[in-house]
Amino acid sequence: MRGLLIVNPQATTTSPRVTDVIVAALSAASSRAPDRALGIEVVRTQHRGHAGELGAQARRDGLDLVITLGGDGTINEVVNGMLGTNLVDPFAAQEVPMIATVPGGSANVFARALGLPIDPVEATGELLAAIAQRHTRLLGLGSVEITAPEDTLPTPRWFLANIGLGFDAEIIAAMETQRADGLTASPGRYLRTTLRQFFTKTDRREPALTLHRAGDDTIDDIFLAIVQNTSPWTYLGPLAIDACPHASFDSDLDVCAIRKMGIATALRMSRRLLSGSLAGSTKRSISLWHDQRDFTITARRPTPIQVDGEGLGPVIRAHLRAHPGALRAVVPVPPTANSS
Repeated sequence: MRGLLIVNPQATTTSPRVTDVIVAALSAASSRAPDRALGIEVVRTQHRGHAGELGAQARRDGLDLVITLGGDGTINEVVNGMLGTNLVDPFAAQEVPMIATVPGGSANVFARALGLPIDPVEATGELLAAIAQRHTRLLGLGSVEITAPEDTLPTPRWFLANIGLGFDAEIIAAMETQRADGLTASPGRYLRTTLRQFFTKTDRREPALTLHRAGDDTIDDIFLAIVQNTSPWTYLGPLAIDACPHASFDSDLDVCAIRKMGIATALRMSRRLLSGSLAGSTKRSISLWHDQRDFTITARRPTPIQVDGEGLGPVIRAHLRAHPGALRAVVPVPPTANSS
């Protein structure tokens, strides 16, 4: 099996020493018996977009496996490089390398959704066992075509875990500004940033978003739209935060639309997010769409968007689609299979 390990040296929670241990462990897999050998090349990213370039090259070279060591942004970039921008006739799963990921970011939503432990060394051990047994899973992905205010042409982009428009993306943008100033993306900082954004920054009076799907079915006056391809939505430290608990790699996309930004709705939504419950959904304040193949979100004014935890700036339109069985991923072997 020919593989490539793409290492993000700026990964939030992985020290250089831990990175060296993981690289050595994965590289040593090539010394196994020939029928299970993993010949792996290690490349460290050098600039923004480099991971995507490496993903595209891996597909052109016909590699069997690409492993990422980094966060959700790194693996999103790699997958976008592998799958390209053709959403009408995208590559089939068997035409692109399998993907595996070692968690090294702040949330690691994709890795945790696949059942990997949060500790990168433990996750590497799980992946090595899964690679040896060829234990994989076919995943559905989402795509979004973005129309930005300064550019009327849609920009296609794949996502693995989630997209947020409105308040969610405002928090991501504020966090990215703080990280650029040298501050760490800790759970406490996320919580403080969220509270500051809610009470002093965001517009809680004039909603900007409208959700559209086939049959002239719309939801107007939305402050925040959360689109999930898997569950949970994100994490606050060890706590799972979930807006759409039924979202899955095996179904199409789920959407949660927040139509009120008062304190009562915020408290109800916070309780839901922490419990993974659908209780408290009302047509007037919190609406859910489950298992959606194709829909659009439009904005009355430029509104920020985040894709897999990366802020992409303001948009005026986002067209979202679900793509079943688009990617094959290495996943942990269940304990019963390990013990047999």
